[in-house]
Amino acid sequence: MNRFLSIGECMVEMAPAEGGGYAMGFAGDTFNTAWYVRRCLPPGVEVAYLSAVGDDAISHRMTAFIREAGIVPELAVRPDRTVGLYLISLDAGERSFSYWRDTSAARDLARDLDALARLVGGDMAFFSGITLAILPDEGRRALLGQLAQARARGVRIAFDTNLRPKLWSGPDEMRDWVGQAAGVADIALPSFDDEAAHFDDADPAATARRYATAGAECVVVKNGAGPVTIHHDGVVTEVTPEPVTHVVDTTAAGDSFDAGFLSALVGGASPGKAAQAGCQLSAAVIGARGALVDVTP
Repeated sequence: MNRFLSIGECMVEMAPAEGGGYAMGFAGDTFNTAWYVRRCLPPGVEVAYLSAVGDDAISHRMTAFIREAGIVPELAVRPDRTVGLYLISLDAGERSFSYWRDTSAARDLARDLDALARLVGGDMAFFSGITLAILPDEGRRALLGQLAQARARGVRIAFDTNLRPKLWSGPDEMRDWVGQAAGVADIALPSFDDEAAHFDDADPAATARRYATAGAECVVVKNGAGPVTIHHDGVVTEVTPEPVTHVVDTTAAGDSFDAGFLSALVGGASPGKAAQAGCQLSAAVIGARGALVDVTP
């Protein structure tokens, strides 16, 4: 693989800091994954981020941050918009979010998908349910169309369902588009608690089978501290993570798992071994505050 391209929205993050204040940073589900992938993959593999930003000071600062992280910023500039912002609240390590993103430039990212069109066989593209949710219908169609074309060229497509009902007009719209996204993906990375709540799956194996039926060749179902369920080559297996005894902040737990899993997979690991790598990275990340934590995979 020569290039890993992550697609979505990077936002201003206000995270709880020591002493009761807040620290400003930049994060977002698919960006978090790109950030950790950069740390997992060798320097010879290029990691890039496709999104859109404004032309104001905070957008320039975000662009510089992305570049300084070793990630190629594939960012369209929308002068009439800026970037979104979210604030994290913590309760015993569990997080909740407040968002300000309605006019975010990233909602217009699908007008410029040249970076996706330039991927070649062996590269990987990664997107999420949040990526789809923030786009208008025409943007969703454009993105999925380009992803399907990339897959036909031999690009591996990875999709984290990342269900966020508040970003959609209703549950039926969310379920329909997530199903369409699974149809263009080689790898689906759902989380069982969300899937059970919105698709009525009885267990992780049911989630895995549903996404495999939708078209994903490899399905990896995250389940918090529970076993990871993998559907690959028609076989369902489980990987049990090591117990985690120190939890500070679960922000980016799933995003970092995705990074550890995908990095190991493209490095030649089996899905089971890759899931173990994802669990190890995620366990290290949730032991510190914030979405982006300097840990060694």
